[in-house]
Amino acid sequence: MDLVTVLVFTVSCLLLLSLWRQNSGRGKLPPGPTPLPFIGNILQIDVKDVSKSLTNFSKVYGPVFTLHFGTKPSVVLHGYEAVKEALVNFGEEFSGRGSFPISERVNRGLGILFSNGMKWREIRRFSIMTLRNFGMGKRSIEDRVQEEARCLVEELRKSKEVTWARCVNKGSGHEHSIWIAIRKQGAPCDPTFILGCAPCNVICSIIFQNRFDYKDQSFLNLMEKFNENLRLLSTPWIQVCNTFPAIIDYLPGSHNQVLKNFFYVKNYVLEKVKEHEKTLDMANPRDFIDCFLIKMKQEKHNPKSEFTIENLVATVTDMFGAGTETTSTTLRYGLLLLMKHTDVTAKVQEEIERVVGRNRSPCMQDRSHMPYTDAVVHEIQRYIDLIPTNLPHSVTCDVKFRNYLIPKGTTVITSLTSVLYDDKEFPNPEKFDPGHFLDESGNFKKSDYFVPFSTGKRMCAGEGLARMELFLFFTTILQNFNLKPLIDVKDIDTTPITSGFGHVPPSYQACFIPV
Repeated sequence: MDLVTVLVFTVSCLLLLSLWRQNSGRGKLPPGPTPLPFIGNILQIDVKDVSKSLTNFSKVYGPVFTLHFGTKPSVVLHGYEAVKEALVNFGEEFSGRGSFPISERVNRGLGILFSNGMKWREIRRFSIMTLRNFGMGKRSIEDRVQEEARCLVEELRKSKEVTWARCVNKGSGHEHSIWIAIRKQGAPCDPTFILGCAPCNVICSIIFQNRFDYKDQSFLNLMEKFNENLRLLSTPWIQVCNTFPAIIDYLPGSHNQVLKNFFYVKNYVLEKVKEHEKTLDMANPRDFIDCFLIKMKQEKHNPKSEFTIENLVATVTDMFGAGTETTSTTLRYGLLLLMKHTDVTAKVQEEIERVVGRNRSPCMQDRSHMPYTDAVVHEIQRYIDLIPTNLPHSVTCDVKFRNYLIPKGTTVITSLTSVLYDDKEFPNPEKFDPGHFLDESGNFKKSDYFVPFSTGKRMCAGEGLARMELFLFFTTILQNFNLKPLIDVKDIDTTPITSGFGHVPPSYQACFIPV
């Protein structure tokens, strides 16, 4: 038998083995397109817009179907009924965190976002309790957000005189981003980093006890890392890396920059932890890090304790990123939509003028008297559909779901797009329309389909804080400024520049004209 024959025979056997492995359990899983050996259904999925591909598959296979990313099957849930039934009715069974290889290389199963089992339960429970103790959901945190909103306004006022530019220093073979202020009367402003600083400072005040000046270079560097990572994580290449994890370890590409950025933030957090250790007062915790360090000391004799330095760094990094980039991107995208839809902006400003006036800052009590503004904030979140396919879930045990048997550990993808863009709940969902959240009398109308923070046991732990920030930041900005784009309103494009892990808005500049 010659070498060519041996090779052909070997490859054929491998292909048959791969097909057998992929199909051996498919009688129990929901239906789906037939996967190819080794690569699964990746060629049938538009990696530039995974969410759109899921919608197309659902038209053929229904609301529950199976896709293979590489050799591993994932169950996809499409539509409100399927998502709610799994994440709420079967909340415990679907509460696992699914595979996300890029992040697994960073946190290695630690932290709050990508952990599982008791590790996740203990850290999440501790984190929520500690956040509440430091004011989340209370008047004290509202005061912090209001103060940060005032700082944001002052920084935006300077945009008439100061614009910011990102310079790249390539010395010593390494690139370093540096933001520099350029003073020019009447210069427009790219609000990207300013809108990142505001929510980041709120979470920093809880985690680190202090806020940063908007010109602090280390602070700006962190903003750059968060912003770049959301953009890169949403590119087709990262979708490929998550499908074929071996790429991450052996091939060059933008995934290395993502990892580099994550480790930059983790090292920054570790330095903060070391500073806290030197000045820790067990009787007077100052912030989240202090509380975690105290918990570590209390459990130092427990060999199975989840409270370790590594878990502290991972948890703070998760909170830092999740509490910054999602809110700042929503703010940035929201202002772009408000510049596009001038009639909506005018109605919001009229309501602010009538309810709040000019002599005080907006507060959360105002929201119940501002149904239109509340509807606009909700519609921004619905329309931008920030994380279209949610973070991946997994089932914690063998689950019988709609007459299918989903094996323990199977990754579950929940399409939030299919809920936020449900055309029965939101007529003309492709249109930006605050009326989606208003009844016939103009009162605010809640919707169970509003799930930008996900739902069930894995829903965002910081939802309350994020919703408070969005309302107060948007209303404070529109109370103080008129938004002026640099191009004709009809030419403003609100299409996201990437549609992978997240929907990233296009870059833009605007003038913030004091009212």
